[in-house]
Amino acid sequence: MKYSILLHACCAICAGYPLQKLKENGEFPLVFFSNDNIDTKEEFDRRKDALITLCKHFGVDYIIDDYNPEIYLDRVKGFEAEPERGRRCDKCISLRLEKAAKKAAAKNIKTFTTTLVISPHKDYDKITAIGKTIAPLYNLEYRGINFRKQDGFFKTNQISKELGLYRQNYCGCKFAKGHLK
Repeated sequence: MKYSILLHACCAICAGYPLQKLKENGEFPLVFFSNDNIDTKEEFDRRKDALITLCKHFGVDYIIDDYNPEIYLDRVKGFEAEPERGRRCDKCISLRLEKAAKKAAAKNIKTFTTTLVISPHKDYDKITAIGKTIAPLYNLEYRGINFRKQDGFFKTNQISKELGLYRQNYCGCKFAKGHLK
């Protein structure tokens, strides 16, 4: 199969509507789950299993990247105390989009994007700028798709509820988890 776009997926909740939307638009996505930021292997596995269920529901192929939290911790070293949406998050997003770009290039897929932008807790413009900075390094196009439009965040949550998918309440890193009350 010839994939038209690689979709980096942070979790099943965020991937539901983007997958639906891409397929409705005639795309052939390959889903790439690469999230070294997740604080424990158990949490990583819960999110991975939910994503596999979602991909099977939509009939799309997926790749599960190895779980290497040390890579993330090295990337954010010195930025642990940054607030949410700060420089630590920028470094995390950059890491995941770099890995997505490398995977897209290795699979000869010329375009990539991410589900990270669907969350109202993330900065769409900042994520898009990071993706557009990384893309030319791999001779790729980063497609900034605002999946929040047309009630995307509501729709993605509905899809996850209908499928009974695992629904976490933090981005995945131990630093964000520490902010939960």
